[in-house]
Amino acid sequence: MFKEKYGPYALVAGGSYGLGGAFSEALAKRGLNLVIFARGKEKLDITAARLREQYSVDVISFAQDLADYEKTRQLISGLKVEIGLLVYNAAFAPIGTFEEIDEDHFAMATAVNVKAPLLLSRLLSPAMVKRGRGGIVLMSSMGGFQGCPRISSYVATKAFNYVLAEGLWKELKPRGIDVIGSCPGAIATPNYKEMEKIKPAPGTLTPEIVAEQTLKALGKGPVVVPGGLNKFVRFIFTRLMTRRAVINAMTKSTGGLS
Repeated sequence: MFKEKYGPYALVAGGSYGLGGAFSEALAKRGLNLVIFARGKEKLDITAARLREQYSVDVISFAQDLADYEKTRQLISGLKVEIGLLVYNAAFAPIGTFEEIDEDHFAMATAVNVKAPLLLSRLLSPAMVKRGRGGIVLMSSMGGFQGCPRISSYVATKAFNYVLAEGLWKELKPRGIDVIGSCPGAIATPNYKEMEKIKPAPGTLTPEIVAEQTLKALGKGPVVVPGGLNKFVRFIFTRLMTRRAVINAMTKSTGGLS
């Protein structure tokens, strides 16, 4: 049923390794062919070759910076395949005090985290609506529920994505399109492990768990928070604590990021 609803091809933005790689593999297991975008060609080629061999699916890969939307759009428009699912996982996270981060990094975060998912959803959804089936997965974050020092611009872009997902869920659901915003907490990706001065946060999940729980929630509601502990924390943060208290609590987690 998953392949019939969201196939034959899924486009995974940022799909070569980490969480994106987990999404690519989870979709290949479900029998979907893939279109994978990522910046690093070496890891992209390795992932594409492995998935072709292991799951006997077609994998089209592009080493492409998603900050360049016009080039990305041209590549997608030139495809002769039917894309039934968009998984937007790519992200850029400027880390540091607000005044020390370069303007170019803010512009990059906006291009990758806001402009690209918005315009790719607009590019791919009309064909899905015409077919009366399809899906869109937008990766947000629990950080997007409130401000977080040292990653203020990043979590602001993540807030954009879950609010966008909520609106598109309501708008496109009657037309056969399932939309979900996934809001995980910490994920044990290679990038997360490489951060300095940080210990694994409570509720940290593997990329595979986040991908599976997100895909299983597709079609069941506008937002999913993977992980039981993370769901409990979200309940505490949104129902029992003031926003000031939540921001202060988040500062303990993000204040040491570098």
